[in-house]
Amino acid sequence: MKILRIIAQVGVLYLFFLAGEFLQKQLQLPIPGSIVGLLLLFVLLLLKIVPVKMIEEGSSFILAYLPMFFIPATAGIMNHLDIFSGKGLLLIGILVISSVITMAVTAHSSQWIARRSKGLQPRRRIVVGIGKKEKEA
Repeated sequence: MKILRIIAQVGVLYLFFLAGEFLQKQLQLPIPGSIVGLLLLFVLLLLKIVPVKMIEEGSSFILAYLPMFFIPATAGIMNHLDIFSGKGLLLIGILVISSVITMAVTAHSSQWIARRSKGLQPRRRIVVGIGKKEKEA
């Protein structure tokens, strides 16, 4: 029974992909249809039109196997090594910098979301001036 639920939920996710592709072609948007479908799903989840339970297990299933989808892209690079020759250090630098930026943004946004979901406000530093000395409240 669980496998049928996962298949149905993956099908729902696929329908959002198809809807995004359709909207992208009809409106001639400059962004990919898959992103349009993702944004459509995001908005419907925020408005609680689509309940999270409707896609939860299917999306978890897809995320579990996501790294396998990168293998063909990585193998495809091997066919075009001449494009990357002589630029190894530059590519490594770009990868390191973009990875650090991604980790920092992810860490800050996840902490912000965690605080917000618990109903806590972000920590604010209040400094009270007392003469020449300052005291933190």
